[in-house]
Amino acid sequence: MSPHEPHPAYDAVIVGGGHNGLVAAGYLARAGRSVLVLERLDHTGGAAVSTRPFAGVDARLSRYSYLVSLLPEKIVQDLGLRFRVQGRTISSYTPVERDGRPTGLLVGGGEERTRDAFARLTGGEREYAAWRRFYGMTGEVARRIFPTLTEPLPSRDELRRRIDDDEAWRVLFEEPIGVAVEERFADDLVRGVVLTDALIGTFADAHDPSLKQNRCFLYHVIGGGTGAWDVPVGGMGALTDALAAAARDAGAVIATGHEAVRIATDGRTAEVTYRTAEGEGVASARHVLVNASPQALAELTEDTPPGPAEGAQLKVNMLLTRLPRLRDTAVDPREAFAGTFHIAEGYRQLAAAHAQAAAGELPTAPPSEIYCHSLTDPSILGADLVERGYQTLTLFGLHTPARLFERDNDAVREELLKATLAQFDAHLAEPLADCLALDADGRPCIEARTPLDLERDLGLPGGNIFHRDLSWPYADESTGRWGVETPHANVLLCGAGAVRGGGVSGVPGHNAAMAVLEAGQG
Repeated sequence: MSPHEPHPAYDAVIVGGGHNGLVAAGYLARAGRSVLVLERLDHTGGAAVSTRPFAGVDARLSRYSYLVSLLPEKIVQDLGLRFRVQGRTISSYTPVERDGRPTGLLVGGGEERTRDAFARLTGGEREYAAWRRFYGMTGEVARRIFPTLTEPLPSRDELRRRIDDDEAWRVLFEEPIGVAVEERFADDLVRGVVLTDALIGTFADAHDPSLKQNRCFLYHVIGGGTGAWDVPVGGMGALTDALAAAARDAGAVIATGHEAVRIATDGRTAEVTYRTAEGEGVASARHVLVNASPQALAELTEDTPPGPAEGAQLKVNMLLTRLPRLRDTAVDPREAFAGTFHIAEGYRQLAAAHAQAAAGELPTAPPSEIYCHSLTDPSILGADLVERGYQTLTLFGLHTPARLFERDNDAVREELLKATLAQFDAHLAEPLADCLALDADGRPCIEARTPLDLERDLGLPGGNIFHRDLSWPYADESTGRWGVETPHANVLLCGAGAVRGGGVSGVPGHNAAMAVLEAGQG
């Protein structure tokens, strides 16, 4: 599509071809609307992509986003996606040294094994009983909240009535999650494992009065109505490839290499100016859906921008010739790495890391979590690598806000990576470096991304994977009917920064499309 060709008026122009924009395109095109997707990069997918990051190595990794929990099956079915996820039989493994010996907590593999693992670590039944009660409560909340994500926003009172559990409401919505963790659990490691779900991509203390850690926790335990985090078969790019195919099959036009630079609207019609390598062009539309951050939306419409956002994570991708052996010989590495492998995530360790980072220092014991995609889904590896026993590892580090990298992103990245891997090595019976595969140039197969890298590569404000702090999944004075509305009647926000955005969910894309369809053609 040449920028110099005349463009007809579209029913909808979607700015950004990430997964939410593609979901919106699929719904609108299937409803008979004419749709144009403008994507700045030369490919669709945004942060939900698969790439071969290591030269000459046939390993297609989920480079940024890597697990799926919040994607409703409704979207998969509605759009006829050829995409599936695979569950993990192990939830997590957390190594620790107790009384001078290596041990740990394995959660998963059946109720009896999990109960035995708790008893092995804590010496009794109390912590496991508390675990069962706590996650029984959050599981019931999940079953009641998750279906609301693709409905018009409920009010706070309506959501509370739907949950119908005063204790759960208090724990999740009214007081810092640290209160519940400390009231219910005694073991420091167990407390830490519970708290981690409140900190993924969120820089906060357990007792932060803003409750942003509670909002993060909520979204991590409601996915699918169960809280399970599943592996995307074929890698995360399999989802966005399927979404792009579904949108195109329904008639949407997807234009890569087209960067939107301005949106002009009178509330009824709009014009989107875009830039390509050949020059500028304009597409007119009845509705514009912006699959970008609230900051990017404000720049496009020349509105007052929201406050700054900040990410706080390290993402590391690795390819190994074999899984490393563990100091805790009671656990098979193929089980330990199949779920989430927690590093330096005891409750006190998490608090110490947050305090150091808040003071402007890199954590001396950086917390992180690791998992092996290829144990659940080997299809991301070439047949030769599978036969030779190669495995992937994905590491997600916590409590490393973007501000720490501003003095020298490259140097701090290397310093943090070294410290993070040292924490990992402390629980291994052999150095991780001995297990790393080499690429075609003889370099170790490992790459790391900081918040500043994500801001540069993907346009994430401050590297924040949610675009801004997550929102409560209910309406207030600042939200519209679907949580995607903006000050302009025909411009909608369908990215992660929408209400009920964040994570790989497609929910903002679905909800923005529903808002357009409700508005009709006028």
